[in-house]
Amino acid sequence: MASTLSLKGSRVLITGGLGFIGSNLAHRLVAEGARVVIYDACLDPYGWNEANLDGIWDQVEFVRGDVRDFASLSAQVRKADFIFHLAAQVGREISMSDPALDVSINCNGTLNLCEAIARYNRDCKVIYAGSRGQVGEPIYLPVDENHPMNPTDVYGANKLAAENYLFVYGRAFQFPVVSLRLNNVYGPRCQMHHGYYGILNWFLKNAMLGEPITVYGDGQQTRDYIYVDDVVDAFVRAALSPKTDGQAYFVGSGVETVFLDMVKTILRVVGKGEYVHVPFPPERERIDIRRFVVTYQRLERDTGWRPTVSLEDGVRRTFEYYRDRLPLYLEKKQARKRA
Repeated sequence: MASTLSLKGSRVLITGGLGFIGSNLAHRLVAEGARVVIYDACLDPYGWNEANLDGIWDQVEFVRGDVRDFASLSAQVRKADFIFHLAAQVGREISMSDPALDVSINCNGTLNLCEAIARYNRDCKVIYAGSRGQVGEPIYLPVDENHPMNPTDVYGANKLAAENYLFVYGRAFQFPVVSLRLNNVYGPRCQMHHGYYGILNWFLKNAMLGEPITVYGDGQQTRDYIYVDDVVDAFVRAALSPKTDGQAYFVGSGVETVFLDMVKTILRVVGKGEYVHVPFPPERERIDIRRFVVTYQRLERDTGWRPTVSLEDGVRRTFEYYRDRLPLYLEKKQARKRA
């Protein structure tokens, strides 16, 4: 892979590129002058949406393909300088009710990527979307990269396994890999159909439509919310810095926010709505984490990255994005037939 100080002119493959984070990344990379291929299986109930690429459709190549299809995936891997691997089964509750699906996409799909790179393109760099779910219930806060990994659900276990597959193959076949373990990402272009994931966006939709927000338990659990533009910047910086090769990093705001305070921020920004307390459903309670926040010091040290968007500002930007576009995210549109 040629040395570069920018992604301009680079051949970039984004798996899951029609989804929330992948599409925001695509907008950034197109603006930087990268040659972007969007690879997405367009599976429901996940976040793919044609509207996510409005404004850049004519500047990207779209391939409808599944990471579980080795031949299709390999054809795109051969041509890439950078691979941003975001295709995944991302619902924690779904992973518990259908663990075979989670293994199929998150593990087998990632192994396909590893094999394709090992066989056809060891000159690329892989930037993987890891998850805070790999950690499980923290034994100390803030969580750092030395924290033990004890996932509480199948999703977290398989995301951890997939991360390890990439590092094993990267070491064995000498291609660079970096994993960004993402916290609770929110912002424009996130799905608004359900609350399996992207809960802040789901609550925002409820407030905008005048539907009550349901808060499980006392609402005093804590999370680390991070705005999608900051996450995209972390991906780009991680791709460009050789210091990140072979490393894993946590990406979060570093601010521990009480869940109920997040809800109140949404209501304040939207200017209407209400919340109600309800008991935890058993399937959610058994995998819930009481407190969570990370430190991003290692990523800052190696790339200079810092979050720049506060929760209040991020919720406001998200609300402004959906104010005129919400109907586009309340109905599914067919993916374009491009190859």
